[in-house]
Amino acid sequence: MDKNIKILNELHKGAKMGMDSISFVSEKVGDVNFKDNLSFQYNQYGDILDTVNSIYQKHGIIPNDNNMKDKIMSWSGIQMNTISDKSNSHIADMLIQGTTMGIIEGRKLLNHNPDADKEIVDVLNSFVKMQENNVEKLKTFL
Repeated sequence: MDKNIKILNELHKGAKMGMDSISFVSEKVGDVNFKDNLSFQYNQYGDILDTVNSIYQKHGIIPNDNNMKDKIMSWSGIQMNTISDKSNSHIADMLIQGTTMGIIEGRKLLNHNPDADKEIVDVLNSFVKMQENNVEKLKTFL
């Protein structure tokens, strides 16, 4: 598989996972400021996803949206982890952990693919920086 497509696939998967996770936890959040922050983050992931989909389209590729297993596992994990603790701190902690995994994966992709297409590297850089900023914002809810 072409490295550029591999990166796009990972970006697509990460953006979808971020959006899914936020939608799963948002229903458990009562704090208006936290909800607003999550809504903002959700929209950021959506913007990345739109950009990735437009790059796919330029290359005549249809993204694989069949991540039902990942979605079910994410939903189940969130349900289990919030049964006894729906506090802002606990939810922020969960989101920070997931986002940090995304940052690590993004940094690995950047480091191991220095000659990927500039447009794709730019989107990947934006994605990683967005997630790093989101972690900082989430820390305020710990």
